[in-house]
Amino acid sequence: MNNIPAGETLVDHRPANAASPERPLTMAEPGGRPPRLPAVLDSAHLGDIEGAFGTIRQHDTLRRKSWKARLTTLLAIIGPGLIVMVGDNDAGAFGTYTQAGQNYGVSLLWALMLLIPVLYVNQEMVARLGAVTGVGHARLIFARFGRFWGAFSVIDLVLLNALTIVTEFIGITFVLRYFGVPKIPGLLAAGVFIIGAVSTGSFRQFERLAMLLVAGSLLLLPVLVLVHPPIGVIAHGLLVPQWPAHSDTAAVMLLLIAIVGTTVAPWQLFFQQSYIVDKRITPAFSAYAKVDLWLGIGLVMIGAVAMVAFSAALFAGKPGFGHFSDTGGILAALHDHVGPYAAAFFGIALLDACLIGAAAVSLATSYAIADVLQVRHSLHRKITDATGFYLAYGILIAIAGGLVAISSDAFLGFLTNAVQALAGVLLPSATVFLLLLCNDRAVLGPWCNGLGRNLFTGMVIWVLVLLSIILTLATIFPTVSGAVMLKILIGGGMLGLIGLLLALAPRDRRHGGRNGGRDRAFVRMTSHERRTWRMPPLDHLPDSAMTMMTMLWMGVLRGYLLIAVALIAVKVAEAATGVTLHIPQFDIAGPPNPGEADKALPQGQPPHAKEAIRLPRALSDVRDGGS
Repeated sequence: MNNIPAGETLVDHRPANAASPERPLTMAEPGGRPPRLPAVLDSAHLGDIEGAFGTIRQHDTLRRKSWKARLTTLLAIIGPGLIVMVGDNDAGAFGTYTQAGQNYGVSLLWALMLLIPVLYVNQEMVARLGAVTGVGHARLIFARFGRFWGAFSVIDLVLLNALTIVTEFIGITFVLRYFGVPKIPGLLAAGVFIIGAVSTGSFRQFERLAMLLVAGSLLLLPVLVLVHPPIGVIAHGLLVPQWPAHSDTAAVMLLLIAIVGTTVAPWQLFFQQSYIVDKRITPAFSAYAKVDLWLGIGLVMIGAVAMVAFSAALFAGKPGFGHFSDTGGILAALHDHVGPYAAAFFGIALLDACLIGAAAVSLATSYAIADVLQVRHSLHRKITDATGFYLAYGILIAIAGGLVAISSDAFLGFLTNAVQALAGVLLPSATVFLLLLCNDRAVLGPWCNGLGRNLFTGMVIWVLVLLSIILTLATIFPTVSGAVMLKILIGGGMLGLIGLLLALAPRDRRHGGRNGGRDRAFVRMTSHERRTWRMPPLDHLPDSAMTMMTMLWMGVLRGYLLIAVALIAVKVAEAATGVTLHIPQFDIAGPPNPGEADKALPQGQPPHAKEAIRLPRALSDVRDGGS
């Protein structure tokens, strides 16, 4: 057996200049010299695991043999996966999923099933990075890819997250309006609650409050029961891929992209890794962190399926089918057709989602900023002990709430347009960094990705790149047709598959066949050595070496991002100022067909509604909300 005897600790017997990760830490007798600290940047990230439902002592890394011990350990570990997943079912998700149900019934439910493995693989990788390295995602990017890409990723994250928090407060205004609460006092109370939730100086208190909000997401289930859509119809929509009949291909594809964007977001990567670090979870408990993640994925899928299903049943056969306006319209329809209880449950669930979403996105941003600046950043610390960390969090909430309180609907619409477009453009780059980090042997050692995970993640990245290109084209050239989008997907998919195989085949031969990127020394590790391996301090790591192929792809991605972000910024500036800047409009919509646009709209829908459908994540939420 490889369990550590009681009272013994792990000690690094390597000399200070021997930073090679191929030599694992060894065990020492009690009374030996203390172990060298791992790479954590804040001493508060070392110590006991203090979860909402239990505590695990710092050196208690023994394998649990009884089911009772395993359950007790799981209760102490759960939190990161549940919070990040439920936090992603935020105001934007409510708008996207209910739009899918109201406009297209359950015909797009199958897309959610395809996203389950994507969610798991992405979030499991960042959870593994957090447990093994003890360092946040932003800091790792700075350390391994340099200041340019580090600054690029953090600036993008801060900008995108700040705008995302604005959308959470917009969602809160819908709830305030329905319950008749004045807008300004309601937003102020919400902001105070969100700031107060993280400012207690107790990690355990925050997590207990967050788990209460997680439980609040289940309030969507009573709405589903009260609307009672047929179970067989839901099952058919989940298991049988189908395309909405008589629909505009471009509109449906953009809504599918919005579903991907609202389900897989860059902030999730930064939040979960930093939260794992802050909770002090180590590789010894990685199996329990995976269970926590699966529980979170289950909850987010329950909420998403429920919203699509009851929205579809609510409007089936009614004039409102195909005429999504905003989340406030869903509240009104539930009140009119089902009753006040259903509307109240939905309203409270929406408020709950906005609160946990704003808190999680703000924490992801504050963690990243403090991580890069190397200042104290832990929920274990009080405000006076981590002032910069809490100040960044509070400023984000105050600015977002203030903007929604004083801004016009049109201005908020411009901001939300920027959120949707930037999220679609920046998501592939975040996943690229994640994949490269999870193949960095100096960082993850024996926990590096295998060949199968690399193949899957590479395919996911390429699909995200293609969807990002389509979204950028649709933002800059609104007349792009569905046929052009399909050609981009098919042609790009074939090109990506060829490129992926060419890129990974030589890598596999170099590093040991079926073990993919894992070093032979790591493969020979015992189970105990692998469970207790941690990344050395960042300044002890060898320089990151990127292949020519990696540098080529990074350069191409850098150029695409700069061009796409610049063009989107121009379009947003045009909308905000009313000054039109000339961008050449290429004929990419295909041959004209005068009757196609009107034919694609649901019966009775005005021609201009086509553009409203094509806006990702229901931007009409913003145009009509917040007043």
